[in-house]
Amino acid sequence: MRQWNQISAVTMMNLRSIPQRIWQSLSTVVSVGIVVGVLLAFQALGNGFQETVRGTGSDNVAIFLRSGSESELNSTVTREQVQLLSDAPGIAAGADGQPALSGELYVIVDGIKRSSGTKANVPLRGVGAKALEVRDGVRIVEGRMLEPGRNELVVGRGVAKEFEGFDFGSTIRLGTSNWEIVGVFEAGGSVFESEVWADTAIIQGVFQRGSTVQSVRVRLSDPASGVQALKAFSEGDPRLKLDVQSERSYFAGQAQGFVNIIFYLGWPLAIAMSFGALAGALNTMYSSVDARMRDIATLRAIGFGGFPAFAGTMVEALLLASIGGVIGAVATWALFSGLTASTLGGGFTQVVFGFSFTPMLIVEGLLLALVIGFLGGFLPAIRAARIPLLAAFRDA
Repeated sequence: MRQWNQISAVTMMNLRSIPQRIWQSLSTVVSVGIVVGVLLAFQALGNGFQETVRGTGSDNVAIFLRSGSESELNSTVTREQVQLLSDAPGIAAGADGQPALSGELYVIVDGIKRSSGTKANVPLRGVGAKALEVRDGVRIVEGRMLEPGRNELVVGRGVAKEFEGFDFGSTIRLGTSNWEIVGVFEAGGSVFESEVWADTAIIQGVFQRGSTVQSVRVRLSDPASGVQALKAFSEGDPRLKLDVQSERSYFAGQAQGFVNIIFYLGWPLAIAMSFGALAGALNTMYSSVDARMRDIATLRAIGFGGFPAFAGTMVEALLLASIGGVIGAVATWALFSGLTASTLGGGFTQVVFGFSFTPMLIVEGLLLALVIGFLGGFLPAIRAARIPLLAAFRDA
């Protein structure tokens, strides 16, 4: 109990003296807050991107690409191959009783970001009449679905929000043609909301793609065995030789590299900035110890131990760092929560997603702040514990 009383007394003395060093203390708080804010911003960005990717694709849908192709951009599927796939086993029937199959093209067009006015790649996807039947969770929320054979577009909610000219009811020029936007769709925040859809046949003509497509999507009648059955069918017909995988697996593979870049950029940058915050914390705490040297020595002379001086200095350092961490977390949440961003995804096109803050993310930021406070206060705390008794009798 006596030790605890001494620690409490030294700690209160330290905290009451903070106003005497207000600017140095504020510099520590601000620097720690900036470090935490940068970390949380990057991590929230990564969380949002990852959630968008995880919400894309379905185990009930399979996608065919040319053998050896890693993405739709470098894949080619002929009209004959599409016709052959219509007889493949394991494909569910659509509303018209025919196989739920959609041959699709993937074209890059220019879009203008609303936030910066700069150009960015936007994916224009040519889809078949069964595009909605071979996707889960996609629904038209404004207007209607496009009609085959007409220069009509339906745009994802993310594209309409992030890029100029893609508003419902407007007309936009893409390639050599003008297009009427007849609908807006939502897809549960998935990557599909970053796409613009048009009729495959029209895209083939406008962008001179002949009669080929780049991918074929099918709905599986049995998700457990459907992909394996389709693989066997493709490998057994020399006219096909297409790679097939579930749509969920395809998107996971496309996005993993970008997810890693976003996540692993935040921590190294925050750690690098932490050295600046750590230097500030060390300077502040050394100044705090120097300013209270006579007071600490006086307490030692009347019977206080060295550990209470150590503990009091550590509490002050941790408190300043914690305040900075909380301020950084709150400020970052206030600035970025609810905002959307876009970055390059698979296929070198923009993926629109929102910042996502989670409780664990906030905990990570506060732990980083405490680490900075601990390291910044440790050496000054040792110095405080070793102040000689004679310092009480030196001139101020």
